[in-house]
Amino acid sequence: MRVLLASTSPARLMLLRQAGIDPETLAPDVDEDAVIAAVESAEGRTLSPEEHVLLLARRKAADVAARVAAEEPGFDGLVIGGDSMFEIDGKVLGKPHTAEVATARWRAMRGRTGVLHSGHSIYRLRPGADAAEAHAVAAASVTFAADVDDEEVAAYVASGEPLHVAGAFTIDSLGGPFITRVEGEPSTVVGMSLSTLRVLVRELGVAWPSLWNQS
Repeated sequence: MRVLLASTSPARLMLLRQAGIDPETLAPDVDEDAVIAAVESAEGRTLSPEEHVLLLARRKAADVAARVAAEEPGFDGLVIGGDSMFEIDGKVLGKPHTAEVATARWRAMRGRTGVLHSGHSIYRLRPGADAAEAHAVAAASVTFAADVDDEEVAAYVASGEPLHVAGAFTIDSLGGPFITRVEGEPSTVVGMSLSTLRVLVRELGVAWPSLWNQS
């Protein structure tokens, strides 16, 4: 069975490969800021982190699923979409993008705990049948070491790693040594909850081991 990851995230791709799945990839064509702004304006409120990540995960998966169904009517497999954001003290922290923002965040996060929210959406596509979708949100708390000094922060920011990831940190690469505790499934912090994906896949009538395609 084919598996298509609706993302260009290296972390999500690596995570699936480590779980025995080597997916195809296709970038979703979704203006994330515009989607959130439109929904919040229509509903007259600010979306919670859980709603935020689930909305974007579903839009990303839906966009890629629709394109694949139109371009490849014979596609038989799954389309997986995801989105993540980090929340600390009620504030949502996306990707910092600049060294200045990443540095300020790390100095503020030392010794504190936040929550990584991860939205998941999976579409089951097969010839001659309507698309089916399953979705869910997972969360994991992350505690940062209190003794991370300014020199370590500067070195980590200079590596470039934290600039383009939610919350300005990773757990599976250079940022790992600065994290002292994770409560919840660790893969959630990487980018997707593997146990959540397994549950959603089963809801769609697919056995998780059938997705293993690495030689």
